[in-house]
Amino acid sequence: MSRSKNKRQLITLTNSRSPISESYRALRTNIDFSSIDEKLQVIMVSSAGPGEGKSTTIANLAVAYAQSERNTLLIDADLRKPTAHHTFSVSNRWGLSSVISKQCTIEEVVQMTDIPNLNVMTSGTIPPNPAEMLGSNRMSAIIEHLKSQYDVILIDTPPLLAVTDAQIVASKCDGAILVVDQGRVKRDIAKKAIQNLQAVNARILGVVLNNVKRKANEEAYYYYYGTQE
Repeated sequence: MSRSKNKRQLITLTNSRSPISESYRALRTNIDFSSIDEKLQVIMVSSAGPGEGKSTTIANLAVAYAQSERNTLLIDADLRKPTAHHTFSVSNRWGLSSVISKQCTIEEVVQMTDIPNLNVMTSGTIPPNPAEMLGSNRMSAIIEHLKSQYDVILIDTPPLLAVTDAQIVASKCDGAILVVDQGRVKRDIAKKAIQNLQAVNARILGVVLNNVKRKANEEAYYYYYGTQE
């Protein structure tokens, strides 16, 4: 499949005044205000299953953070079905898996995008052991190193109910956001995804509802944000 077919539309970039773009900015603001005493610097975005819009959500959220003049890094930790290199039209020859396996340094794999204040670390070559790599001490050390260089680090992961990768990454983050496609995912499946996060003591910042009908015959992204008790 060609890169153009895989590339996601960054509406926060192409139409920053649209209601959808405003929803991404609202999500950013809600995250900022969700913690007063603790800094939310490393945030994971995942979904219950595939095709719910998590990668589109995290890409546009990253743009929204960058537009607020914060030094932002998006890490594609979906080492099974990566997409960030398509979205931002950058190389995926080297990336996160290359750093974890010590083939490259962090500085060698972080790439600038065309968007001011936004860098990306792609997945790199898909490894045979994604869960083991993401759960390694090396992965933890990489995140700690990057925290000294970026204001915000957003991490894209595989769906929660497909593999254990997202749970592993969640344990290394300050908070997690769950993306749910209202038209595709039943309540019990979404609950199971939340339970998986709670099982690793992840801090669930909120839920993003995708594809909620806002008006008759109009379907668009709509974001609901709420902290979990």
